[in-house]
Amino acid sequence: MDISRRNFLGATAAFAAFGGCATCPCCGNKGSVYAGVPVGVITYSYRTMPTGVGKTLGYVLGSGLSTIELMSNDVEIDAGAPMNKLPWKMNKEERAALAQWRLTADIRRFEEVRAKYDAAGVKAHIVKFGEIDGSLSDAELDYRFKVARAMGAGAITREVPDPKNIAKTEANMKRLAAFAKKWDVKIAFHNHLQIDDKTYDGPLLDWSDQFMINFDIGHFTAANDTDPLAMVKKYHDRIYSIHVKDRTSKAHGQKNLPFGTGDTPLTGLFQLMKKEGWTQPCDIELEYAIPADSDAVKEVNISREYCRQQIG
Repeated sequence: MDISRRNFLGATAAFAAFGGCATCPCCGNKGSVYAGVPVGVITYSYRTMPTGVGKTLGYVLGSGLSTIELMSNDVEIDAGAPMNKLPWKMNKEERAALAQWRLTADIRRFEEVRAKYDAAGVKAHIVKFGEIDGSLSDAELDYRFKVARAMGAGAITREVPDPKNIAKTEANMKRLAAFAKKWDVKIAFHNHLQIDDKTYDGPLLDWSDQFMINFDIGHFTAANDTDPLAMVKKYHDRIYSIHVKDRTSKAHGQKNLPFGTGDTPLTGLFQLMKKEGWTQPCDIELEYAIPADSDAVKEVNISREYCRQQIG
């Protein structure tokens, strides 16, 4: 059953105004795990909100969530990195300064950031770096895995290699796998529109047991005519986490829409996971247009409540 956006928006605003949190004794919210299914958010969803130290954690709490895929820029800002804007808006000099800072960053700063997340009842199960592969230097790779470990994350997200040329990436990927094994942190491959139901039948997952899947069910729905739930069933033991969004199919324009109004079988996904007892984090990724009278915190909260209702 779909919720009323307009009615729920008011409740969301009130929740955020009082600093709604993941484990709040006053409001009784015990976290965003519903019938065993963890519902979280990738912090990319808050990219339209102001950046700054501590702001991302506040946004997560305002959305009523207790588990996250943490964008590297969000945690690096909190750890003192020389950045005050989104990474894709940084110029060449700013990117160079960030790269240099990373090589000398004190990992204890990240442990301090994690302590704040822990105190708020928010768990970062995965960290997303925009660039991580076997072509990076040892120091650059070690830094990324150290950050993931410091934040208590079990995996790092990266884009799946070009499905048409996966075999050509073998040496690169196997070097990455060696670092993943060294640090005991998985690599979870994320998809946009480039994969189909045969992509992971290839050699990629065979190269290392450190390689997992960050399955974006919305993008898969938009790119393919095959059942995304069949993918979840087939690869459930290699799926580390799932991005949840509602997109329409190719026939309906591949649009990003509010939850419950597109073609992505979100209800089927949640019911399948509930039935099978699968507990992979299902992270909301806000990509539809935000209404003029709302913001990302409110819209993620609306999406969270939709997910909760569909889990039942």
